Amino acid sequence: MLELIRNTKIDFLGKRKFAFIFSGILSIIGIITIVQIANGRANLGIDFAGGTSMQLKFEKPINLHEVRKALEEGGVKDFDLQDLPAVKKILIREKKTAQQLGQVSDMITGIISKKFPDNKYVVDSTTEIGPKVGGKLRTDAAQAIALATLGILIYIAIRFKFDFAVGATVATFHDVLAVLAVFFLLGREINLILVTALLTIAGYSLTDTVVVFDRIRENLRTKFKEPVEAVMNQSINEVLSRTIVTSFTVLLTSLALFFFGGEVIHDFSLAMILGVIIGTYSSIFVASPIVLLWRKKRPFAKKS
Repeated sequence: MLELIRNTKIDFLGKRKFAFIFSGILSIIGIITIVQIANGRANLGIDFAGGTSMQLKFEKPINLHEVRKALEEGGVKDFDLQDLPAVKKILIREKKTAQQLGQVSDMITGIISKKFPDNKYVVDSTTEIGPKVGGKLRTDAAQAIALATLGILIYIAIRFKFDFAVGATVATFHDVLAVLAVFFLLGREINLILVTALLTIAGYSLTDTVVVFDRIRENLRTKFKEPVEAVMNQSINEVLSRTIVTSFTVLLTSLALFFFGGEVIHDFSLAMILGVIIGTYSSIFVASPIVLLWRKKRPFAKKS
């Protein structure tokens, strides 16, 4: 494999206190975000909050600002617009409202027809989600993330040992909480697309962590007379080039999606960018230090 960095001797584990402080702050904000999501106070998409989503296709190009102004004047509240100029489409999302869902779509089409009589359109799709369904989707999303993390714990415990499983699981939870925290601080919408990205990030972070753990396990078997911290530091340095190359490749792809993939996958690609950076960081500065703290003595003498 291409080695961009060779023979590094960085004391990663020596910086674990600073890493724990930084990660602790992100995790606390992430936990606050989860509480806000559970109480319906975060910027939830219609997937979780309930509401109406409509996609309209026009005969002629249409100005998004004029559409926004028309909807606001027509009494439509708490909505988002996305422009798809290449195909002359707009996506309208209105979050839960006191009105019945069917009335919302009728209101929107009525306003558009009245304000833009010379630009005919067709309704490509309409999605309506009630508050109860949105609440169930929130619960299902939380269960999916929890089950995925539990699966990680079991897998790493079988493949390595329980102390490694603890490190990998905490790092995965950390990555999910950190990305949620950043989205919450940026005021970005939290929806099913973000949940998809979080599950993808969990899988990526686990793969990166397993590579680091594999090298640590190999070196602990052969260098059992050396201090555990020194062996773990050496192991991380040995796979550092591989980690950087892999992460940079995924990051380039995510950046391409972010800048050229369009509005529909904008939030997904942003979450992936954050996830790759945070996941790489956690594999080195969160997962490995937790393994070291969990078992101060050398974990492998004759077996494993």
